[in-house]
This record gives sequence, structure tokens and C-alpha cells, in this order.
Amino acid sequence: MIPFNRPPVLGTEIQYIADAIQNGKLCGDGPYGHQCQSWLEKEFKTLKALLTPSCTAALEMGAILADIKEGDEVIMPSFTFVSTANAFVLRGAKIVFVDIRPDTMNIDEKLIEAAITSKTKAIVPVHYAGIGCEMDIIMTIANRHNLWVIEDAAQGVMSTYKGKALGTIGHIGCFSFHETKNYSAGGEGGAILINDESLIHRAEVIREKGTDRSQFIRGQVDKYTWKDIGSSFLPSELQGAYLFAQLEAAEQINDKRLLLWNTYQSAFQQLIDDGKMSGPTIPQGIVHNAHMYYLKLEDQTQRDAFILYMREHDILTVFHYIPLHSSPAGENHGVFHGEDKHTTLESQKLVRLPLYYQMTQAEQQQVITAVSGFFCAK
Repeated sequence: MIPFNRPPVLGTEIQYIADAIQNGKLCGDGPYGHQCQSWLEKEFKTLKALLTPSCTAALEMGAILADIKEGDEVIMPSFTFVSTANAFVLRGAKIVFVDIRPDTMNIDEKLIEAAITSKTKAIVPVHYAGIGCEMDIIMTIANRHNLWVIEDAAQGVMSTYKGKALGTIGHIGCFSFHETKNYSAGGEGGAILINDESLIHRAEVIREKGTDRSQFIRGQVDKYTWKDIGSSFLPSELQGAYLFAQLEAAEQINDKRLLLWNTYQSAFQQLIDDGKMSGPTIPQGIVHNAHMYYLKLEDQTQRDAFILYMREHDILTVFHYIPLHSSPAGENHGVFHGEDKHTTLESQKLVRLPLYYQMTQAEQQQVITAVSGFFCAK
């Protein structure tokens, strides 16, 4: 069975983890954690990068930093993972879902402003498949209404929008280093990028359980104490060691994934041109990171038949997401603004193909052959 995903492994992870154990600094913010944060700050030109145990934790930190409170409203797409909404619901917010664009599966920037009310506090664009949202328009809207922008860039590490790294355009950006992402911190992992200088100090306090322990460690205060609300948002040094091995080879991993992505695109171009299916759209000004390659079929019935066909040919393909607004929690904690013209319909068509760093040419060719066989059999 060709899996949908295999976590990326470079070979240096075990060496760095063993070194971290030998150093005896395992609770976080050790040498490897700091090297990861410095790499992110330098590579993506963000003011401050802080590792977190997950992207979920980064989003939860973002909600606290934006001072989200009971009764506030937060605008986001419904086509996203539950963590995007949960982070703000935990602070008491009502989620206002906005329809997506069918070409990119990202929030439709033209529909955001109509969803803003006097209770709106933040906009959360989700960069689906590592393809950037229309951030110039989103930031203009946010500035006009004095709103926070918290980028869910879980899938966007190494992608750019008009030359700027995803996650660095809004006030706050959130990365994922889960094992399904392009770079992993050993299973789970994340980072929060602080792009507004006024938030840096508070971010460090929130991440350290609401204390000024980070300042104490740097020798800036002679003792540390409880300063603010916070939680345990500090990842293990073992996660930092694993992740640093991946970041050292970031270009190598990115190049391999782009090669696989482009091979799929070339192989399926005729089927796309013939109208048998559609593939990803990359808007002008976007450089993507080949996080995923997806197909869109006619409808859910054909999509389900495709998944079954591929499994019968020993290939695992997957779909996501069930739109949040149609879930029990989504109905309870949110509302869909306007017409659901594309979110549900497009989500029912989409299926993801296997794409991972260690994927061999033979494995990819097997996937390509099976996909072509499905459509030839129709």
C-alpha cells in the first residue's frame, strides 16, 4: 500500500536528539530550540519566532494576544481544520464563517468586509495547500476596521505571497510542524511568528505559563513571577532537535516536493484540459511549497468511487475537511455569513494524492497510472 503520507526523515534527527539528551536541557528553549527560532526569523524575516508544541497551541496563543473575549466575533473560512476555530471559541468568541474561492479553496477576500460588525475583533485567513490568500486586500480591510489578522499558515512554511513569507504578513502567523506537514518536529510541533513589535514581550510571557521566566533566564530580572494569563506553550528540546535537522535541509525537502508536485501536474494536464477533473490553481504572485497535490472530481459520488478505486490499487488517498459550519460544534459556536455557494460543494469534490519527501519515482508512477486508469475506465 502506498501511504498518503510518510513523515520526512533526513537521518540527522537521531544524532541531534542524542546530543540534546547529552546536554541535559530537555524542557525547551535549549540550544536546538533557539537555533530553530533564529532560523525562522532569518529565513522569513519575522520580528520574533517562538516554537510551540503544535500549530493549535500557536493559534491559541494568537487568540490570547489578540485579547479575544466573550462575545467577540472572528471571521474565517469554514473549510479548515477544527483548531482554527477552537482557538477562538476557547476565548468565548463567536465564529463568523465566510465562503471560499473555488480556485484556491481560500477565504473569499471580497466577502470579508460585509461580514464585519461592531463585535468583530479579528480575521483569520487560512493558506490552504500552502497557497497564499489575497493578503493585500485582507490587510487593507483589517487596517480600515482596526482588526487583528492572525494567519493560519499551518500548511504554508516556505510559501510566499508577493515575495513575503506566509505567516509574516498579518500581525501574527502560525506554523505547523506536524508529521503530515513538509517539515516535522518529530510528530507534533508548531511556531508562532510575531510581526507586531508591541506583542513580543507579552507573547513570551503567555508562552511561559504567564510568567516572565524568559526574561529571568536572560538575566533581565532577578526573579520571575506570574504576570499575565498563559499556558504551557513551550515545546520539548527534543522537538527542537528533530525540527532543526529538518530546517537545515529545508531547501532540499522543498525542491523534492516541488519536483513531485510538478510531475503530477504534467502527468494530469491532459485530463484537466479534457475537463475530466481539475487540479490546484496557483494565482499570480504566489510561490507555493508543494504541500499537497489535490484533484477535484465531478461530485462526492465520483470522489468516493475514486478513493475506493485507488485503495483497490493499493494507494491511499484522502479527503478533507467536513466544513466546520455544518458540524455540531460549528452550528453551536458559529454562523455562516452569506451564501454557502462554494464551501460545501467544492469540499465534496476534493481528494488528496500521496506526496511526501521520501516518495520514489516508482511510487509516484504507480499513483499516476492508477489515476489515469480510473478516468480511462469511465
